[in-house]
Amino acid sequence: MTRTGHRLSSRWRAGLRRVRVSLPKIVLATVGSVFSYWFAEEVLGHPGPLFAATSALISLNFASTSHVRRTLEVALGCTLGIAVGDLMLMGLGHGLWQAAVVVFASLVISRFLDSGVVFSMQFGLQALLVVLLPAPPGGPFTRSLDAVVGGVVALILIALWPRDPRRAPAKDLSRLLRTVAGILRDLGTSVAADDAQRAWHTLVEARGTQGLVDLSARELTEAEELARLLPTARRHRGEVAGLRDLSRQADLAVRNVRMTCRRTASLMSYGALDPAARASLSELLDSLADGVALLGASVAETSPGARDRLRAKARDTLVNSAAALDPDRLGGDDPQLTGLLMQLRPLAVDLLEAAGVRHEEAVAYLPSLRSVGD
Repeated sequence: MTRTGHRLSSRWRAGLRRVRVSLPKIVLATVGSVFSYWFAEEVLGHPGPLFAATSALISLNFASTSHVRRTLEVALGCTLGIAVGDLMLMGLGHGLWQAAVVVFASLVISRFLDSGVVFSMQFGLQALLVVLLPAPPGGPFTRSLDAVVGGVVALILIALWPRDPRRAPAKDLSRLLRTVAGILRDLGTSVAADDAQRAWHTLVEARGTQGLVDLSARELTEAEELARLLPTARRHRGEVAGLRDLSRQADLAVRNVRMTCRRTASLMSYGALDPAARASLSELLDSLADGVALLGASVAETSPGARDRLRAKARDTLVNSAAALDPDRLGGDDPQLTGLLMQLRPLAVDLLEAAGVRHEEAVAYLPSLRSVGD
């Protein structure tokens, strides 16, 4: 196949994937816009209620954050923009200079009312269309009522659409944890092979996880909103709160992993770890990676029973890893290995807390350290 053929095939697959992912929103937008038009025309008696359909269609957009708050923001922007346009139309009339005044005034008002970019743009756009288009037979404020119909229909559909708020944040958290497990495993492999360059690559990979951390935080914020506002999602509030707790600990763990990667790569570049120290450290990193991988698998599991079993296995693995982090026994006279083991101890605590262990219990699993006088 030629390069052009490969490119076309790739675009075709990407297009099909986008359609498959967006199909629920396509159905929602179709139903909302057509029903809003029908309701305004047949029930309210408004001829050609274009703004009812467009208000619903714009509110039910394809943005990844098109949940309750975003839908309400867009719906209010549409409705207020049309209302302001109607008011100014009555006083100024039609024309280009009137349109310029309306757009300027509407954008000033929208920025004063809300900081959202989408809100401001919809506010200004709808006001502009109202001034430029002829007034409907029912009077200027007919369009404002049509916009209210479209916005209300959009909000009702969003509220009633069956949706599991846990799915997206759980998927993202699982992906983040699996990535962290892979980083720890790669770091352990580089330590065992005495490959400093590969260790530096793991640091780059660890720093690249910030996008996953940020995405997980955004998805959790939306999930909390859904669980709080939607009747169909309120029963999941407890599990969403649990995902938020896990996300906090995962964020702390990622920060510790980055510091561990940086220190390990630096020490290896200077040959500061002897073969025995590298073997001990590699084994510990692999053990931690196993626990994180099990924790990531548990987050993605939809069956409560299977999820609990995987979470228990992750706790057992992480408990064993924490119990092995004894600088007095493994570090010996090697201050560099001792420093790395001390750095892995808070990481183990963060991971144990992510697995559901209370902080005091997690700390108790760590071996006691000798006092300075011993």
